[in-house]
Amino acid sequence: MGAISLEGTAPQMKWPSTPVRSIKPRRGWTLGELREFWEFRDLLIRFAARDVTLRYRQTLLGISWVVLQPLLTSAIFTLVFGRIAGLKSAGVPYFVFAFAGQVAWNAFNTILTRASSTLVVNQGLVSKIYFPRLLLPVSVMFAALIDASVALGMMLVLLFAYGIPLTWAFFTFPVWLLLVIVVAEGVGTMACGFMVRYRDVQFVMPVLIQLLLYATPVAYGLAAVPHGLKGILIWLKLNPLTGLFEGVRWSLLGPSHVHLSIPLSLYSAGSSLVIAIIGLLVFARMERNFADVL
Repeated sequence: MGAISLEGTAPQMKWPSTPVRSIKPRRGWTLGELREFWEFRDLLIRFAARDVTLRYRQTLLGISWVVLQPLLTSAIFTLVFGRIAGLKSAGVPYFVFAFAGQVAWNAFNTILTRASSTLVVNQGLVSKIYFPRLLLPVSVMFAALIDASVALGMMLVLLFAYGIPLTWAFFTFPVWLLLVIVVAEGVGTMACGFMVRYRDVQFVMPVLIQLLLYATPVAYGLAAVPHGLKGILIWLKLNPLTGLFEGVRWSLLGPSHVHLSIPLSLYSAGSSLVIAIIGLLVFARMERNFADVL
């Protein structure tokens, strides 16, 4: 039997090689996830833009709520804590004092509330296509930054209206706000992972946030706590948010009005980083089962 000649046949086409991504179960948080997170940065921007758009779509006042909400809350705090309870306000009008705390609290509240539910809200997307799941809870941070910027502008207007000058401490405000965001993302990411498996978390979060509002010096300062309540004061200082919110108020109102405790600030800053790391580790540990549970 003679050999078969292939001469004259059409040459076989060679397709260009395409990159192949191998998806494997993760056993912890490594630098590989950080590189992958950077590769999907365009998707992160899309998620962030969608979050901002959906938040103010079909609203009558739009982004004005970012200013109206802290203004109304500060007015209530002024009536309850300033007029009725008669708490000290560091030598400034209580309304300005309360609004300074609201600038940071609204950023914390927005991130924690929205980040904790991002996987459940986007469960159809999570169960069908692959992308770093961490993109979803992190994407809400950008909307919180926009809100904080608008609220900060209103804060500057109030300072000017009441004749309170800015000091060099104002330039440390981004640092304090960043640490508040780090804590919110750490707790929100952790809660996001738990909410996928335990839907009870969505009922616990509002209660937790309400407790944190009064366990954190948002409407009052540490200097206003009576010396006879040393036990409560110790528990307040153990709250990592306490030092951060005192730092926010110190940067906005100035050192002449608010005393900054360096040990408390260092404790709060270190605790915020630890909370963020724990949140990432918990999220990475639970991530392998997200698609199955959802």
